[in-house]
Amino acid sequence: MGIEPQLLITDDDQAFRETLGEALERKGFSVTLASDGDQAVELVRAQTFHLMVLDMHMPRLSGLDTILLVRQWFDSLPCILMSAKLDDQIVTTARSIPTVEVMAKPFPLKQFTETIRETLRRAYQWPLI
Repeated sequence: MGIEPQLLITDDDQAFRETLGEALERKGFSVTLASDGDQAVELVRAQTFHLMVLDMHMPRLSGLDTILLVRQWFDSLPCILMSAKLDDQIVTTARSIPTVEVMAKPFPLKQFTETIRETLRRAYQWPLI
């Protein structure tokens, strides 16, 4: 492929964020971690990412609010929203933004990794990694 996929994982749960980041690095992704939406916005404005993964429920900025802010500068950055507390309103709003996928926590790592790979393939025409 030539380019190492750059992922931004944003979740206020430090243990979940770090565990997910380590698992994705073992799968061949370059991962940057953010603890909240404000930090994610700063990081996206400072460096290049190919995919942003965000928790819905975080202090200050929700995952949806963060995606809306990022869309002001990078309207085509693929985003995956995840939450342990999904409801129809969140899913409908997320799809209207749009997000690539809305995933309920907990999810199998294999399914999550496949979603990331398929997203990168569709967004950048990259072969599966």
